[in-house]
Amino acid sequence: MLWGLAHLCTGRRRTGALLMAADLTLVTAGVTALLTARPFLLGLAVQPGWLTVFSAVALLFALATVAVVIRSYQLVRPRPLTGAAHYLSTAAVGLLCVLVVTPMAYAARLAYVSQNVMASVFGTSSTPVPADPWRGRERINILLIGGDAAPSRAGVRTDSITVASVDTRTGKTLLFGLPRNLQRVPMPIGPARDRFPYGFGGEPPLTPAILNEVWQYAEDHPEIVPGVVTGERGPALLKKTVGGILGLDVAHYAMVDMRGFARIVDALGGVRITVREPIVYGRRNEGLIQAGTRTLSGEEALWYGRSRTYSSDYVRMSRQKCLMNALAKQADPVRVIRSFERLATATANAVSTDIPQELLPALVGLAGKVRGAEIESLQFVPPMIDTNDPDYDLIKEKVTAALAGRPAAKPATATRRSPVPAAPGAPAGASASPQETVALGATCG
Repeated sequence: MLWGLAHLCTGRRRTGALLMAADLTLVTAGVTALLTARPFLLGLAVQPGWLTVFSAVALLFALATVAVVIRSYQLVRPRPLTGAAHYLSTAAVGLLCVLVVTPMAYAARLAYVSQNVMASVFGTSSTPVPADPWRGRERINILLIGGDAAPSRAGVRTDSITVASVDTRTGKTLLFGLPRNLQRVPMPIGPARDRFPYGFGGEPPLTPAILNEVWQYAEDHPEIVPGVVTGERGPALLKKTVGGILGLDVAHYAMVDMRGFARIVDALGGVRITVREPIVYGRRNEGLIQAGTRTLSGEEALWYGRSRTYSSDYVRMSRQKCLMNALAKQADPVRVIRSFERLATATANAVSTDIPQELLPALVGLAGKVRGAEIESLQFVPPMIDTNDPDYDLIKEKVTAALAGRPAAKPATATRRSPVPAAPGAPAGASASPQETVALGATCG
């Protein structure tokens, strides 16, 4: 428990004092750092170089403690020890060594796994990242995407599209949700605008020419995103397109494969959420997620966020924001560490992003603020926005008002408005719920 105590007891005072001082210094420094410098430590935990240092220090501390335990035993053991007493005392010392090494070895293992996640998910920046990337930057806007790829489908469909706009000082976050079926989406200036001067047209009659096709169209047509390599054309064009719709500079994106999302939720032990009304579960409507406050498994959370049976795109957009909010609030450090290896594996297989490793320390600090701040949602759905003939100027006005902190105005009627059709499979006469428009400040269970 305390280095050097055995040495002091046997008259080796200088050695004992040095060992005791070293032990007390290390323990005091560690406890002080955990209590007062947690954000700093979390920033180090997402830097591969420091993870290597941490692994080495943990293992060296374990080996040093094992050496002290064994030497202490040698100094204070009764002599002579024979028979059962000899074997029992040796076993006790061995057990103490195992108890010391195991947590240190596990910590080194976590650091090693973290390094692999950093290398597989996050690339390196082609330009230097400032020491304080938030200096002079009031907000950072990140495009959050749910990708729906499957063997039966060609390419990736971005069926969940949200921009998280985070105040870099307070962590207050606004989620701007765009329906996947927005039509006539204005394209960014350049080859994409030249090809589609009146809005994105896709490849009729093969596709319906809606927002969730932009990613794959860019991947299939490199000429509209010149100079960008395969795998990066889709996110590059979608960031500019969504940024243009909202009037925001979208800096980065993160896409989660929907099946991978289910594995991430399972790794965290589920997500607790209030289900307002029963939700049809599964591709063949094999069950229901019952109403009430409950902890959803990964599969249930996936269907909570994607089901449209007797519902619509817009209702599920609202549920998706509730999921984001719940996960942001519930992914506390204890839960993350407890299931770290499963979570790391799921993340590495399910997440793609252009956030560079060099920005992670600053983002970790910002994430701490987000967890303690308010998260609000503004969704551009009917009746505010007619997805068949969207008023893109109105979308920009709403975004500007929300960022300025002005109360959300009463949803405006689109220039041309079509009734929201009933969801496939809904009873005759069913229509979209009047709760489909989730204004700024809407709350989730």
